[in-house]
Amino acid sequence: MTPPARNHRPALPALLSAALLVAFLLLPVLALLLRGLNAAFLPALQSDVAQDALRVSLLTTLCTLALTVLFVTPVAWLLARHDFRGKALLDTLLDLPVVLPPVVAGVGLLLAFGRTGLLGRPLELAGISIAFTPLAVVLAQLFTAAPYYLRTARAGFQAVNRDIEAAALTDGAGRWAAFRHVTLPLAFPFLLEGLVLTWARALGEFGATILFAGSLQGQTRTIPLAIYAAMESDLAPALALCALMVVVAFGVLFLTRALTARYTRGD
Repeated sequence: MTPPARNHRPALPALLSAALLVAFLLLPVLALLLRGLNAAFLPALQSDVAQDALRVSLLTTLCTLALTVLFVTPVAWLLARHDFRGKALLDTLLDLPVVLPPVVAGVGLLLAFGRTGLLGRPLELAGISIAFTPLAVVLAQLFTAAPYYLRTARAGFQAVNRDIEAAALTDGAGRWAAFRHVTLPLAFPFLLEGLVLTWARALGEFGATILFAGSLQGQTRTIPLAIYAAMESDLAPALALCALMVVVAFGVLFLTRALTARYTRGD
């Protein structure tokens, strides 16, 4: 008996839903580009408000990425390769910032590292001030964004075939050499995606930053904070920064996926 031919044509309700979803997602983006990419775009980006925000965001997000790679990568490896008592609890605690509202995260950081916080007195005695400084911006970004890298890095390490690592060890490679030359390259697409997600989340961080670091121009006012402040006074820098964020986000996502696909193919 001949099996019935499969209908590969998408159902009309699914097509309509897809069209509505695409329109809903693209209309705000299109509105930002139409309003932001105009004759005043470059002059607005050259203003002190925009330049300060761009500089603060670039420096703080780069610091956040460096700290994320340095401290989160070993934890991702631990969770991916080892089973131990309390692992489920640790995994849940490390994922907690993903579901916490950013405002709550900001209050928590302030109560932990502020002058009257849990560590406020010891830090003050050591001559260290964190709240309402650029360091507070980095910590706010790290708290809210690092779990995204942790998730993808862990998935990347879990996806690496252990037989390939074992073969490298059998051939005489040390554990560090096997990790550097075998594990990292194979997990690279996951790590790259995690870094992009982390950077994007850090770049867009608002709630925790404004509570823990404030909005001091040239010091702690990142791009989202500058947009919020400019919306109350001068729309030009706000619209220009919004349009720039859209362009940068699209460019980073497109480039990352192209590089990941090329790396996966082995070109």
